[in-house]
Amino acid sequence: MRSKASEKDDTGKRGDEVIAMHPAESGMQLGRALLHALHNAGISVLYQDRDMKTVWARNMRAPWAAETADGKDLLAPAQAERISAAKRRAVETGNADRLEVGIPGNDGVRWFQIWVDADHSDTGEVQGVVTTMVETTEQKRREQTLKTLLREVSHRSKNLLAIIQSIATQTGRYSETLGDFLTRFRGRIQSLASSQDLVTSSNWRGAALQELVSGQVGRYSADPRRSLRFDGENPYLNPNAALHVGLAMHELAVNSVSYGALSRPDGQVKVSARMAAGSAASPGLLLVWTERIGAGRRNEKRFGSVALERVVPTSLNGSASLEIDEGRLEYRLTIPRGNFEME
Repeated sequence: MRSKASEKDDTGKRGDEVIAMHPAESGMQLGRALLHALHNAGISVLYQDRDMKTVWARNMRAPWAAETADGKDLLAPAQAERISAAKRRAVETGNADRLEVGIPGNDGVRWFQIWVDADHSDTGEVQGVVTTMVETTEQKRREQTLKTLLREVSHRSKNLLAIIQSIATQTGRYSETLGDFLTRFRGRIQSLASSQDLVTSSNWRGAALQELVSGQVGRYSADPRRSLRFDGENPYLNPNAALHVGLAMHELAVNSVSYGALSRPDGQVKVSARMAAGSAASPGLLLVWTERIGAGRRNEKRFGSVALERVVPTSLNGSASLEIDEGRLEYRLTIPRGNFEME
């Protein structure tokens, strides 16, 4: 047994769908199978005659049921009229139409795709309208989430490029030779990449302070568990703060390898993080790096000290000081509350 059903697609072109049925199959079996398919796929189908009287309906869920449990329509009048107008056009012209409808609810807007198709008789006359409703809320939310993520990635990429440009400019300003520039610039970019890895692995949430500090010191120490002593709070820094605090830790670690504690097998740097005085509602964090340094440290201003005292605190809307006195180095960085959240 073979049956043919003529239909028109969205472009108005006529096409034929041929369904081959086994002799043992019946129309009732096929109907039951299609009803199961509609239910499982969450598809609602309504058939109305030319006068918009309901002939049959299948899997009609809210908001497509005539009324909800409390007797109130979920569709706004404007939305109901828009759908009715599409049905009237289908009867008049015989052409198909497709609509997208958003319905506000307690859990946000529910989105639906609605197909309105004219049902043609064997002679081609329009004898009714088939309306198919499919919920696309999850797909819509995924699309919106993807757009938001792409905008966020674009924003963060621009910020990262601005940081790299600043590092390149400042490194060039304080480098005496091309080789000196390349060595310092590569180290700073690698530091930035290390901090960025932590930010990315957290789904752009940021990075924990202790993990950030140990990661930067660990790049220049064979045994960071021995050479680094971290004490105090361990807040979660937002992405911007993570990149800039990471840069500060890199500059301190590089200096320490050349002139300070990390240049000695038994040397140790100490990093503490304590809540700093501020407003009662929004205290900041005081990050302190201390170590013993040897003789011969350069005293002239270089990018390292400029980054520590100006670039990093300015980027965080905080403040910083770098003191070197009698073989001891101390760096104090105040990080305002808006740059971090407590674990």
